[in-house]
Amino acid sequence: MHIRVIGAGVMGRGIAQWAVTGGHTVELGDARADAVGEACEFVRGMLSRAVDKGRMSADEAAAAVARLRPLDSPWAPGAEVELVIEAVREDLDTKAEVFTRLAEALPESTIFATNTSSIPVTRIAARLDDPTRLAGLHFFNPVPLMRIVEIVPGARTRDGIPAVLAELVEGCGHRAVLVSDTPGFLVNHAGRGLVTEALAVLEESVADVAGIDRIAREVLGLRMGPFELMDLTGLDVTAAVIDSVWDGFRHSDRLRPSFLTPNRVAAGLHGRKTGAGFYDHADGVRTAASAEEEPVSGDGDRPCLVHGTGPEADELRAALDSAGVPRAADPAADATLVLVPVWGGTVAEAVAAHGLPPERTVGVDPLSVPTGRRVLAATPASSPEAVRDARAVLARGADPGTAAAVTVVRDAHGSVAQRLLASIVGVAASIAERGLAAPEDVDAAVTTALGYPHGPLTWGDRVGAARLLVLQSALFASTGDPRYRPTRWVTERARLGLPLTAPAYPL
Repeated sequence: MHIRVIGAGVMGRGIAQWAVTGGHTVELGDARADAVGEACEFVRGMLSRAVDKGRMSADEAAAAVARLRPLDSPWAPGAEVELVIEAVREDLDTKAEVFTRLAEALPESTIFATNTSSIPVTRIAARLDDPTRLAGLHFFNPVPLMRIVEIVPGARTRDGIPAVLAELVEGCGHRAVLVSDTPGFLVNHAGRGLVTEALAVLEESVADVAGIDRIAREVLGLRMGPFELMDLTGLDVTAAVIDSVWDGFRHSDRLRPSFLTPNRVAAGLHGRKTGAGFYDHADGVRTAASAEEEPVSGDGDRPCLVHGTGPEADELRAALDSAGVPRAADPAADATLVLVPVWGGTVAEAVAAHGLPPERTVGVDPLSVPTGRRVLAATPASSPEAVRDARAVLARGADPGTAAAVTVVRDAHGSVAQRLLASIVGVAASIAERGLAAPEDVDAAVTTALGYPHGPLTWGDRVGAARLLVLQSALFASTGDPRYRPTRWVTERARLGLPLTAPAYPL
């Protein structure tokens, strides 16, 4: 295919490299002629590095370089151009002007594609004489490595264009996902589940920034905690995306922003690029990444009683038994620690419902039990001694000489990991429920672009649809917050015994 890329910045040069490597001829144009030269030199350098690393041969690199053609003017006539990919700054007027001028220079058969990440494709297309020729082709940075591309038809995009774009994307080795023209498209929409809930947990002082990040990494298995991620991306950018997606979905409770972000953005606490965010940074490197964790100092041999029945309680008992923790039979005995595996509820509810000793009763997040970091929930009535000893008990590993880390959080509905997971799955289920993207595309896009250990819907299946419904229902019932209302997608599949990854209807 003969492609013209407009915009020689980070995204434009990445798209150009990706396309020439895939065997296509690419014209690269920009309003700044020097930017084109710099971008072409960058692509040549990246291809040379690929040769040095054995990823392609010298002949392949030379052929790819030969397919890259710098333009003196982005508006040059081009009868042979089959596709334009626009990658200029994120501004509606600028993008509309680019396509309007290109429509005058290129054949009517040329397909137009915009790399917008936030502007509705339909709004850009509406500025054109022929809105049917434009679709979204949203890449992620760095383009050659992020093997996912969102294909976004506008309201009037011609039927055949998405298939042409999908063939191009797949032919160059990336996964193409078809997405509705809705706020945030797919990845930016799905990514709100983690960060908005993390901010809500912080709002409620359930845990501090470092504690939430530790739990996200070491219990849920994320590469970065949500606050580390926001510092990397820039809170100004993240907050703008959160607000635009929330506004676009007419203030959906599930996507509700936090009151914490506006003041932090106004104060310049954007993260690495400003030197301070949720963490402090110097020269782009985080300093004092987190406060040192308090050393374990309690009595790890204190007798414990695990309250409750069911798989969560059984798993906790088995973990304590394998670590050699003494069992207790009487919760009333002064020496006994009572551990409550909470799933969607709180320790305080268990104390009130079952007459447990409030000063010696603490909670444990079942999601954390099989991991290297266990999460202990303390109530206002928990004695400091009980919390210290419970932390020491939970720190005991299954084998001699091993130990688990333990994070102490405030008692709250669903604790931290459960709430983050419930939100991640809930937002993804809402996307699938509305038909904004197919379930398999939701999971593929999120794992590739956001680096989650599992796609959100697959992650929900690993927990179990029925168990997840219990969690979300408990959160909704106990808090009354519509943010936690179970989706029809989860509810139906739990009741029918279907996986969350199953398609909407067998049609």
